Amino acid sequence: MSPADFAADARVLWQLLRGSPRTGSHAQRLADFYAPQAARYDAFRARLLHGRGDLIAALEIPAGASVVDLGCGTGSNLAMLDQTRPIAALGQVYLVDLCPPLLAVARARSGALANVAVIEADATNWQPPRAVDRVFLSYSLTMMPDWQAVLANAWSMLAPGGRLGIVDFHLPVGGFGNEIWRRWFAHDGVHLSSQHLPTLRALCGDHRAQERRATVPYLPGPRVPYYLFVGIKGQALP
Repeated sequence: MSPADFAADARVLWQLLRGSPRTGSHAQRLADFYAPQAARYDAFRARLLHGRGDLIAALEIPAGASVVDLGCGTGSNLAMLDQTRPIAALGQVYLVDLCPPLLAVARARSGALANVAVIEADATNWQPPRAVDRVFLSYSLTMMPDWQAVLANAWSMLAPGGRLGIVDFHLPVGGFGNEIWRRWFAHDGVHLSSQHLPTLRALCGDHRAQERRATVPYLPGPRVPYYLFVGIKGQALP
């Protein structure tokens, strides 16, 4: 890593140490927390947010499919989508988030893609004009206070046979170190829970789920738990 990259990482780490603001609306807290990190957001989190490519591959997105990325952040998942199925071969792609500084990066990234819409909206109630084929959340559900409403809303926007995919941190039942991880992430506005997976399993009767662990930048040794989930609406997975 170059000195410039390390210095950029140090600025992100300083923001993480300061923690998420405790006052203001959810949208205001997101903007205040992520605005200083936006330029380095993707490079730092690429070493922390594991499994995103695996999730997109597991969604098995067909040509012409309409796709929603809820909590899209900077739109970095576009590159992984494009590797799985060229963006130009998809139908409408919606990138939805509540944080203007991160959405500014997403708009710059997707500016030349005619079928990509970048939308500032609340994931608990935003709806596409018509039912879509795929909805996924990539390390965003743990940042949404009313996550149950988000899941219900995501499920409601899926067409029959559509897939809901999620990759995120969590607290495994009986997991060693759960309380440490919960407190660590909560400092930065990320709220780990042991209830996400049971809720998803109840919502999506037909599903696949994996529980994994991943390394954390600048913390040799500890491995944070995360899960990968794909459920299908209205028919059994093959």
